[in-house]
Amino acid sequence: MINTTFKELPIPPQFNSAKVEDIWRVPYQYIVTEARQWVQQHNIQDAAEDETRICLLLIDVQNAFCHPDFELFVGGSSSRAAIEDNVRLCEFIYWNLGNINVIVSTMDTHTVMQIFHPVFWINNAGEHPIPAVTNISLEDVEKGIWKVNPKVAYSLTANDYSKLANYALHYIRQLNKFGKFPLIIWPDHSMLGGIGHALVSAVEEALFFHCIARNSQTRYEIKGQNPLTENYSILSPEVLTDEKGNCVAQKNTSLIKYLLEFDAVIIAGQAKSHCVAWTIADLLTEIEARDKGLADKIYLLEDCTSPVVVSGAVDYTEQANIAFQKFSDAGMHLVKSIAPIDNWF
Repeated sequence: MINTTFKELPIPPQFNSAKVEDIWRVPYQYIVTEARQWVQQHNIQDAAEDETRICLLLIDVQNAFCHPDFELFVGGSSSRAAIEDNVRLCEFIYWNLGNINVIVSTMDTHTVMQIFHPVFWINNAGEHPIPAVTNISLEDVEKGIWKVNPKVAYSLTANDYSKLANYALHYIRQLNKFGKFPLIIWPDHSMLGGIGHALVSAVEEALFFHCIARNSQTRYEIKGQNPLTENYSILSPEVLTDEKGNCVAQKNTSLIKYLLEFDAVIIAGQAKSHCVAWTIADLLTEIEARDKGLADKIYLLEDCTSPVVVSGAVDYTEQANIAFQKFSDAGMHLVKSIAPIDNWF
């Protein structure tokens, strides 16, 4: 139980909920002035003075997932879910400006030649898999229905095609062995250097406002840039070693340690069925290996996250709800952004 008094603030006048789905350049110097005036007006203390340390962990609140014109927009059941989630998220940040000690934002980060992008794979007709509708199974690879595109070996393994092909088969076997998602071929998205990689402008502005007002540096965590593994969770890639046991990728042990040192961790972002759920699942695994009671400090902002739903194709709503119920059963808390934070504890 956290014993402290929380203060809910009004929403600053520069926030416009109607603009949350827009993309714009955040006017940093203007926000600096507004945030400092807000601090004086509402007597907001520095984060360093907080008695209770609360972390807000935001998963992949980027244009690629949150804007309808981008590749993997999380429309959810309403077809506008990520936009609606981000309105509530921004309001939550401003309401709790004086309560949130630190904000951590993950950034899904990709380049073209990665194992889950179309260019990596090819069939006997020289065709690449259709993104978002193609899952590559172990049987597909063993039968040669899909094989590694020889042309990507130049960039990824110094033109050693055999090495890359052997690894790809091992990779699919590992996914199958440990009950992971099948290898889903995604459209090129969250491309490093592109607009899709950027945070939603309204969310970026809220994070910047919080940073200035509370003198608390936003922590950005990059994930997904390793070409040889998927990385749904910010805490661990899907596969860690190659077929010989050599390290391919590593857990994000520094972030795990960092998060578990807070009095409370609030989690939101996109998508509920994928990167959010897998991050929480990995965090729960780490908690249960240390002290199951630590689950009590995790709060899931369930009205600021939505599952992947593609009308007529896929609907991960049930899977997402099952995952969140599992997290709740383990001792984590399902909360709403509109509920005063005082009521949570």
